[in-house]
Amino acid sequence: MTEAPAEQRELLARVERLPMSRPHLRLLFQGGLGYTFDGMDGAVIAFILPSAAAVFALSGREQGLLASSTLMGFLVGALAAGLLGDRIGRRRVMMYALVLYASASVVAAFAPNWPVLFAFRVIAGIGTGAESAIIAPFLSEFVPSRFRGRFIGSLAGFFAFGFVFAALLGYFLVPPLANGWRIVQLVTALPIVMVLWWRRSLPESPRYLLAKGRVEEAEAVVGRLEEQVRRATGRPLPEISATERTAERVAGPAGQGLAAVLWLWRGAMARQTATTWTLWFSITFAYYGFFTFIPSLLILQGLTITKSFGYSIAIYLAQIPGYYSAAFVSERLDRKWTIGAYLSGGALSAFGLATAAGNTQLLVFGILLSFFMNGTYACLYSYTPEVYPTAVRATGMGAASAFGRVGGILSPLIIGSAYSSLGFFGVFVLTCAVLAVGVLAVSTLGVSTAGRTLEDITAQTTGTAAPAGPAPPAH
Repeated sequence: MTEAPAEQRELLARVERLPMSRPHLRLLFQGGLGYTFDGMDGAVIAFILPSAAAVFALSGREQGLLASSTLMGFLVGALAAGLLGDRIGRRRVMMYALVLYASASVVAAFAPNWPVLFAFRVIAGIGTGAESAIIAPFLSEFVPSRFRGRFIGSLAGFFAFGFVFAALLGYFLVPPLANGWRIVQLVTALPIVMVLWWRRSLPESPRYLLAKGRVEEAEAVVGRLEEQVRRATGRPLPEISATERTAERVAGPAGQGLAAVLWLWRGAMARQTATTWTLWFSITFAYYGFFTFIPSLLILQGLTITKSFGYSIAIYLAQIPGYYSAAFVSERLDRKWTIGAYLSGGALSAFGLATAAGNTQLLVFGILLSFFMNGTYACLYSYTPEVYPTAVRATGMGAASAFGRVGGILSPLIIGSAYSSLGFFGVFVLTCAVLAVGVLAVSTLGVSTAGRTLEDITAQTTGTAAPAGPAPPAH
């Protein structure tokens, strides 16, 4: 394994030493808007489902399939985005995914029958799943290590705004208008205009370009970023410290597709893949179990507040402080311990929900559950890209996210089957046990990432020596 030229190590050090300024915040806003509309598109199905079911006279089975359509697409899209992001570039996948989900939403809005609606909701889910999986690893490669946790956690926080917008659209457009459920889907397609902005101003990741051997293009991207930072701050750029002159010396997988996914389970890398896959599965299983199936069980217990718009808005609004508190805590407590703490908080909140004696307690514990669950996601979106080398960073993120969606799909099925034998309280114990597995995995197998360069983390997670150069071009 040959050492990378000094100028390549210098290039990454130039990115690492930059102060946080307006150009970074612009990237945050660009990616955040993508997550806002991903969240809105993913959440809107819950609000259009009753109207679509009435229009097409859907059976219970058909309604269940339609409700799961976005998750089905998410699974495919997340994995595809990871593989393509490491092959053709993060920026291109991000834009193609946006076009796919916006176009599919338009077709779904005019669906003449249930099969067309279902098919294009799945396709829209592929687009949102792809975009969700690619944005975090893409933008993490621009951000200095000392800011990365709060940056990516704040980026993931934009999902919450999408959920709130979906609830507002569902409340104010769907019931009053005869075709409100169609209009809402057209609204979710409006973000397609962002492609024009992204195409003009969104740069490709310099780390990706270096991994592909495109040094001159990487130099141009870093040079533009430096000039933007210099103009934004009005000050000379800081000197490069010795600790910033690090780069990866880890080769990527020999092939693409399945070979890239199998590479994630090779050698020392397998430990972190086991950790991330377990975390994504446990949090997504619990999240979709609590927020899709548990409300029905609570209604059976006589707690009808879950039917109210106010309850939904409160739950969605609690996501916002959940995301942003975790983003800032993770820089001080470290990502792995913040994930463990927020997962534990989620489990305790779920226990409170299971023992709630009235609507007030139900609302309080529901808000806390939303707070801690989404705080966990904020850290997970930061942590997952950090533990993979540049050559497979998008693949690692996409594969972990896709495996998590399996948990989301299975959760309502497993909980529904377990309810008859375990009962109301037993279902909560089962779901909390899944969260406990996630806590155990991250606390025993996870690595500390706060304040460390991506190259330094790679040296640990891959079992290589102290990093001496960037990854050779992936072929």
